[in-house]
Amino acid sequence: MSSAFAPLGVRVFRLLWIAGLVSNIGSWMQTVGAQWLLVEQGSPASVVALVQTAAAAPVLLLALPAGVLGEFFNRRTLLIVVQTAQFLIVLGLAWLTWAGAMTPALLLAVTFLLGAGSALQLPAYQAVVPDVVPAPMIADAAVLSSIGVNVARAIGPALAGLVVAQLGVTAVFVVNALSFLVFLVALFAWRGYTPKRGRPERFLDATRAGVRYVRNAGAIRGLYLRLALFLLPANGLWALLPVLASAELHLDAGGYGLLLASLGVGSVAGAFLLPPLRARWSTGTIVAVASAVFGVCIVVVALTSLLWLVLIALVIGGFAWIGVIATINGTVQSFLPVWVRTRGLSIYQLVLFGSTAVGSAVTGALAGWAGVVGVLLGCGALLVVLGIVSALRPAIDTRDKGRAIVAMPLTDVPLVQGEAPDDLGATPVLVLIRYAVAAERRDEFAQRMDAVGRSRRRTGARDWGLYTDREDPAVLVEAFQVGSWSEHLSQHEERMTEYDRQLLDRARALAEGEPVVEHLLEAEVARRPR
Repeated sequence: MSSAFAPLGVRVFRLLWIAGLVSNIGSWMQTVGAQWLLVEQGSPASVVALVQTAAAAPVLLLALPAGVLGEFFNRRTLLIVVQTAQFLIVLGLAWLTWAGAMTPALLLAVTFLLGAGSALQLPAYQAVVPDVVPAPMIADAAVLSSIGVNVARAIGPALAGLVVAQLGVTAVFVVNALSFLVFLVALFAWRGYTPKRGRPERFLDATRAGVRYVRNAGAIRGLYLRLALFLLPANGLWALLPVLASAELHLDAGGYGLLLASLGVGSVAGAFLLPPLRARWSTGTIVAVASAVFGVCIVVVALTSLLWLVLIALVIGGFAWIGVIATINGTVQSFLPVWVRTRGLSIYQLVLFGSTAVGSAVTGALAGWAGVVGVLLGCGALLVVLGIVSALRPAIDTRDKGRAIVAMPLTDVPLVQGEAPDDLGATPVLVLIRYAVAAERRDEFAQRMDAVGRSRRRTGARDWGLYTDREDPAVLVEAFQVGSWSEHLSQHEERMTEYDRQLLDRARALAEGEPVVEHLLEAEVARRPR
């Protein structure tokens, strides 16, 4: 088996991948069926585009809580509960459609509920991948996951067109319900999963820690920014393609499925082409080139009425799409440390689906004013410009940053040794570290400590600063506050990566002797009654 498909040799990943593919096919059948139903009812382009918005918008509300839930609970159990709920919702949708009670507003409401289920499960599902495949296979596993989504886009719409033509939209929703059952069977067949547990955290503190990590991880923050800038215009193609197929290319549901099938074929080709590209190019280069290529493909689709040329452009566009999405996703999964992986991926989903919701809604609204072709030309031009700018300002290269967790030795701690008693476990901690630094090294030391400060914030510090000791100018004092003693212990034992340790060692190499460490616990001050 080639390296690109090596993760499929892992039984659990193969089982989940196949089940996910079937479930995604059902979901795309429903999306296409819903969009085409609105087109047949004469709904305007803005309403048709809202199907994708309704599916993606719940992530804006639930992505961060979903990431914390994925850390707190058994991920397999969480997936089982959410899949069961989605199965019941789709059954209700099928019944309402069969009864003739389905209106555009009701359809969008049910789509929103299904999107909420996806928002709850996606971070946990993606975080499971690094748990079941070896680290060198994570990037390829991410590509295969993206391929599964795009293959579903290729197969689902085609099947939806056939089912709608022969049996009607209700049958499409029934098939989607059955696809959820397939995923449930796979989850029940997956035995022996033992989630990795860190120290217990409060829900709100855990949420803040995840956001704080992403805010202070420049590599992750840059990738998320590039993802959002790509998706906002790129989703114009997905949102407006059904309208383009009907109004400009004069295709029926089967023809629309053929267009999406072309995008899926291109994504499958990406499975073979991306691994050698990753060996030669950095993540930033691949994203920049793929963004520009996708923009050119949108322009071609908008300008031509020749079906064969549109299909070729969409095949190339499918490869470019997966080049951006799978490359960023694989890099993020490989980079995020274990302790914050689900929370970091929940923010990834927030960017992914939030940008999809906004991009679909905006392009749909603009299409009513400037026309479908005009909006697509604008989206394509923006993506070409984005590719050029990204090439000139490449993303941070993550390949040289060690991601393994290293345990830092605990220094002598006043008052408490090891685990804190219950009455101190949630007490805020102020850590003071005194360094003796020669005058000629102070500027360089301060620069290196700035990187250490970002590392402290990534691993849990709420505030950080570097100060000069007024009584002894040769001493610089690092001060940072952590929310609890338990969280400070987690900093030492399970949150520091090899790269974090290297940053600290580089700074300490400029200091003289061993640093002096103090740990201060916040004192409780009794308040006098008024």
